[in-house]
Amino acid sequence: MSEKLIELLSKESRADIDRWVAKYPPEQKQSAVMAGLRIAQEQNGGWLTDDLIQAVAAYLEMDAIAAYEVATFYSMYERSPVGKHKICICTNISCMLRGSDEVVAHLEKRLGIKLGESTEDGRFTLKEVECLGACVNAPMFELNKSYFENLTPEKIDAILDGLD
Repeated sequence: MSEKLIELLSKESRADIDRWVAKYPPEQKQSAVMAGLRIAQEQNGGWLTDDLIQAVAAYLEMDAIAAYEVATFYSMYERSPVGKHKICICTNISCMLRGSDEVVAHLEKRLGIKLGESTEDGRFTLKEVECLGACVNAPMFELNKSYFENLTPEKIDAILDGLD
């Protein structure tokens, strides 16, 4: 069964996971679980299926439940399909004090969706996250893999208008 699961990971994904495994002592290959889950998620268009989580666990020779614990604890892993552009909005204290509620309200109005939802066309997903470590330039969000800081409605509109 585990060989069939492992085959769910592409040859390229397995090679990428192997590069991460090589960073750890041989008996600690499960230490690459976060990278493995990220790689599997990217392979699958931005989200993890149960089978992919089990495939990563099997590949790293660890219990599947341990991989599930990681995949469900950290906000960077998605358990359902997401839009082409995932916007992770920090609503922690620093961003909140500097206007993240206005950022959320503006995005929800502009995109016609609420936090945790995706647009019908699959273009955008809004996700609320805890601190993204850019408190000095709050409010901020992460769009795909880029940070945007000191957000205003005008700056948000310019960012969104510049996307494909």
